[in-house]
Amino acid sequence: MSRFSLAISCFLFVSTIVRATDVEYCDDNKEYEVKVQGVNILPYPIVRGEPATFSISANTDNVISSGKLVIEVSYFGWHIHSETHDLCDETKCPVAVGDFSVAHSQVLPGYTPHGSYSLKMKMVDGHKKELTCIKFSFEIGLGSSLAAYI
Repeated sequence: MSRFSLAISCFLFVSTIVRATDVEYCDDNKEYEVKVQGVNILPYPIVRGEPATFSISANTDNVISSGKLVIEVSYFGWHIHSETHDLCDETKCPVAVGDFSVAHSQVLPGYTPHGSYSLKMKMVDGHKKELTCIKFSFEIGLGSSLAAYI
């Protein structure tokens, strides 16, 4: 196998494990203080019983000293899960003006059904003012991430 073929194979393998997800704002007509540039999910598709990390890249024009991430998950349109996280547990606070990232990892239970899910995430400041609201879809696969590529 040539170096070029090996490089292409490695790129294709890695590009299926990390996925930049299409993100939409909850309200297209609203001017959010926090602008989200993208969401990366590792691994992709998510594997039940193994850690999954959602990394959100964003930008703000204002310092954020505290806040919450409010997450709602739906499966085939049915609301199935909600959780709230302290913003400062998911990124360094205070969040400075400019680019920043928020990362959350968790293990989904082994009994989680495979398929398409949608996630809605609101970021609110310490005064419960909504800073941003995004939504995106993701997949939970059937088995191990490595087995899917062998």
